[in-house]
Amino acid sequence: FLHGFPELWYSWRHQILALSSRGYRAVAPDLRGYGDTEAPASISSYTCFHIVGDLVALIDLLGVEQVFLVAHDWGAIIGWYLCMFRPDRVKAYVCLSVPLLHRNPKIRTVDAMRAMYGDDYYICRFQKPGEMEAQMAEVGTEYVLKNILTTRKPGPPIFPKGEYGTGFNPDMT
Repeated sequence: FLHGFPELWYSWRHQILALSSRGYRAVAPDLRGYGDTEAPASISSYTCFHIVGDLVALIDLLGVEQVFLVAHDWGAIIGWYLCMFRPDRVKAYVCLSVPLLHRNPKIRTVDAMRAMYGDDYYICRFQKPGEMEAQMAEVGTEYVLKNILTTRKPGPPIFPKGEYGTGFNPDMT
């Protein structure tokens, strides 16, 4: 299982317990930079190649040839890359929330998302290190998580810069 944002491996705990009680081996790592993982300072350490490499190393460590992968949100993007770069390691893939974004060597994935959803799409907002984090810090972790996880607003998650002083709309929920 691969988590999304703002999540950790813990999001999959119920699925892990249910599958393991039926005799399956279920693993849900924190992705690079999340939870207790190493968090390299350089953003160049967070490319899809690095994170797919982390997953292949984990698959090797587990001693299996292929995995049945389930992934959500940012994890789903990495899941698609694992399928494209190392199809030999994926038996099946279930993707939640992110469709297949065809790889175009001339266009970065984030630029394709920006073209579809605009500059204020939440993934696009995280491209400048520290900017979104600073806005989140202004309103507090509890507010941010509640805002993101309980919104009833249809459409993709959009966080306009500077609106309401933080980019987080108090009326989102």
